[in-house]
Amino acid sequence: QVQLVESGGGLVQAGVSLRLACAASGRTSSSYAMGWFRQAPGKQRAFVAAIAWSGAGPDYADSVKGRFTISRDNAKNTVYLQMNSLKPEDTAVYYCAASARYGSNLKISSNYDSWGQGTQVTVSK
Repeated sequence: QVQLVESGGGLVQAGVSLRLACAASGRTSSSYAMGWFRQAPGKQRAFVAAIAWSGAGPDYADSVKGRFTISRDNAKNTVYLQMNSLKPEDTAVYYCAASARYGSNLKISSNYDSWGQGTQVTVSK
């Protein structure tokens, strides 16, 4: 099992950028794919972005494509989510997650094995 801790959330105005980080500890020698999900008040947790262990094939939700970038630094056991041109509808608690299920659909939350505690991102108009 891997432990995940998110950081970097906050209150920002629309149009600015924010970078989230997710630090992994524990069984980090495993080849985990990493994902970011978000949950807005009154809504279900939704896929945002995912990246394989090698860094290949980043995938994004349509709502963030072109604005958000997921990346990882395996030497630091950290995955990042660079969020540009933030909109009020991006307001949510953002969670990072790790999946050891090779070849699984990383857009599905049940395919992840470990989750962080979440970090709040609030975007004002």
